[in-house]
Amino acid sequence: MQLVVAGSHGFIGSTLVPHLRAGGNDVRVLVRGAAGGPAEIAWDPAAGRLDPAVLAGVDAVINLAGVNPGSRPLTTARKREVLSSRLSTTGLLARTLVELGDEGPQVLLQASGIGAYGSRGDDVLDEDEPIGTTFFAHVVRQWEAATEPAADAGVRVTHLRTGIVLGRGGGALGRLLPILRAGVGGRLGSGRQFWPWITLLDEVRAIEHLLTAPVHGPVNLVTAPARNAEVVAALARAMHRPAVVPVPAFALRTLLGDFSSEVLGSIRAIPAVLDSSGFVPTHRDLDTAARWVAHG
Repeated sequence: MQLVVAGSHGFIGSTLVPHLRAGGNDVRVLVRGAAGGPAEIAWDPAAGRLDPAVLAGVDAVINLAGVNPGSRPLTTARKREVLSSRLSTTGLLARTLVELGDEGPQVLLQASGIGAYGSRGDDVLDEDEPIGTTFFAHVVRQWEAATEPAADAGVRVTHLRTGIVLGRGGGALGRLLPILRAGVGGRLGSGRQFWPWITLLDEVRAIEHLLTAPVHGPVNLVTAPARNAEVVAALARAMHRPAVVPVPAFALRTLLGDFSSEVLGSIRAIPAVLDSSGFVPTHRDLDTAARWVAHG
């Protein structure tokens, strides 16, 4: 397939692009600034600049672009940046696909987040659940809505509501794994909150699967939900380390501010659409996933 990826340098994108190329796909990436070769396409989302001609003949676009909300304190200015970085990229791509019509990509796989639902305790959440009222749910509502022009024009749009991605070197575990390896980690807050997890390998495999699976609308990119204490304990076991030093909720709120809701909130999301589409994860249980994270 002829594919274009935005957000190729992030935690997921940097694994997805080589995975897709290894599968025989022709993958080009969108970059800010001058293109460094034929595999790169220059664009400027803030200025609304993307030459539609570069997407002519492309089969699908995968948009993973957006500021990482957990990398800095979520001040009012940072919240605006988190939202605007998503709306500018998504809106520009959607408008470009509309302009191209039948000559352009007919598939848009659009990044989204499992924070769409807000913290819902022990409620089991599939893709039919309404969007919540937290800051991140507010972001998701507008983020997904920015694709509507493309969907209205007949493009198959799939919203990748990604959960807690288990992998080395970044993502939700970027700060937690070094602490666990040192043997001084533990549950976060009460530890009873549900974390809907998926390994990085299965995340990129699921995205690849959705390029051709006849699925549109929201898709929970998760393998299964498990309580935070269970996730932490599984990772610690895989590393042969104890996990006996809990991090109290008040400390997380002080350290992470509004982003603490993503760590302490409980989202018992299930992969109803992904399962029904025929996707089978490589890492089906938490212990297998934890061993993969710890040892590869």
